[in-house]
Parts: sequence; structure tokens; C-alpha cells
Amino acid sequence: MKQEINPQDTNRAIAFELWIKSPMPMVTITKTFDVTRLRRVSRRRGLKFTMLLCWCIGKAASRIEEFYMLPQNGKLYKYNHMAINIIVENVKGGLSFCDVAVSDDLEQFNANYLHLTETISETCHDILDDEAVIVGTSAVTGTELDSIVNQYSGQFNNPMVMWGRYRKGWLKTTLPISFQFHHAQMDGGHAAHFLEELQKTINMI
Repeated sequence: MKQEINPQDTNRAIAFELWIKSPMPMVTITKTFDVTRLRRVSRRRGLKFTMLLCWCIGKAASRIEEFYMLPQNGKLYKYNHMAINIIVENVKGGLSFCDVAVSDDLEQFNANYLHLTETISETCHDILDDEAVIVGTSAVTGTELDSIVNQYSGQFNNPMVMWGRYRKGWLKTTLPISFQFHHAQMDGGHAAHFLEELQKTINMI
């Protein structure tokens, strides 16, 4: 569920005034993550690496208040639950989308992830949650990437987390991850806090 709120009643009041009418309000920052443990858990438990990373993203984002507020059409809305948007290639060779609800329970998240991604891949019909605040993801695993800067259309203001193929070393596996966010929603400090929380979550999975 979402509801319109007055930006002046939130900690985003000044930022909202500064950035809501900006023609290019999106900010992208990139951090290289140690995903050694994530890759190890994926192999040991037979779980998809991308699913595990999406679960960690949801866990980290759900602990930060600013993620639940989103500017849309010149207004500010607050949500009471969150979902991760997943993009998959469908049987027709196109792309389909689904929103997987964030959950503290990894097994539940995995079950939902597998069911929804398989369903949209086969049916080519998106499954979206219009009442959840969405954290978008994009895994471009066909090559190693240093950074991704997404387009800004003005239609989608939700934060996006994007990455390419992870890099295997002798003792360590790393992955550069790009994080794009609307400046009216959060500042660089909030974004940095999210990236720190994401690394901690990956380390503790």
C-alpha cells in the first residue's frame, strides 16, 4: 500500500524542493563488492547466485527508511512494503519482468523467485506489484563490467541496482555493482550506507 505524504513533514523536504523538478535527478555510484561468500553459498547449497544477491539487496534496502519513500509525478509517496524487480529472458526472446516481495526468509524468497521467474519466462506476461516500492535490478552477465549508468526517462524513479559478470580470483571473487537513485529520495550518504549494509549482508548470508 502507498500513500501520498507531505515532503515538508519528512527528512527529504529540502532535497525534494531542490531535485523534484530537475531534468536529470538520478545519481549513479559504483562500488566493488567481495562476493566470495555469496558464490560459495550458491555452489554449496545449489542456489542461484543472482537470487542470493537480490535477497541481500532486499535485506539491506529494507533497513533504510528512505527506500520506502518515492517521488512520482511531482509528489512524494510512502510505501509499507518492498519488492525486488527481476528481469528475465522469455521464451520469445524478449524480456519479461516480475516483482518478488522482500522477505527475511531466504527459503521463502527463493521459492517466490523461482516460481515467478519461471512463470513470466514461459507466459511472457509481467507480474508486477503496484502497491510495493520497487528496487529494480539488472544483471548483464554476458561480460565483466566496471559500471552501468542507466537511462532516465522520468517515468521510473525507483532505485536500480545493476551488475555484470563476477570476477574470479585465486582467493577472492569480486563484483562491481552500480546503484542509481533519485536525489529527491535519498542523498549520497544514504546511498553509501545502503552499499555498506549490502556488503555486510553478503558477508553474513
